[in-house]
Amino acid sequence: MSSQNLVRDERAGAEIVYGAEECYKHSIELLEELGFPKGVLPLKDLIECGRVKETGFVWMKQKGPYEHFFTGSNTLVSYATEVTAYVEKFKMKKMSGVKSKQLLLWVPIVEMSIDDVSSSNKIYFKTPMGIGRSFPVTAFMSDDEKQKFLEKVSE
Repeated sequence: MSSQNLVRDERAGAEIVYGAEECYKHSIELLEELGFPKGVLPLKDLIECGRVKETGFVWMKQKGPYEHFFTGSNTLVSYATEVTAYVEKFKMKKMSGVKSKQLLLWVPIVEMSIDDVSSSNKIYFKTPMGIGRSFPVTAFMSDDEKQKFLEKVSE
């Protein structure tokens, strides 16, 4: 079976949206549904987003690769033209298209997860070698999200 057929099968039955505005809306709704902060996937110029609800497979295509510096975690992250993952509540696994610059090397990120948000304020990122790092979830939140989160935590 060719990899092209595998990709087609993986996307069978997908809900697909096109265009920057619709894709942005779709990606934000997905992140909120999964319990991730809105800023964790700051993709630019999205042209296609898809999701297969039965398997949890998602993909987001943008016009070209994009690098983003997260000041809250002091990390540079590279997003390929296409980012894919299998998703479930508080977890994205088997990710492709995301790399983080660590020292002088680009390291693939294959999983990100959040422990139950009510008990933890950390987001975890794992590499293919199983090595990972965690950061405060607030490092990837919009200003509105941070305000709501801090109010909730202080209650």
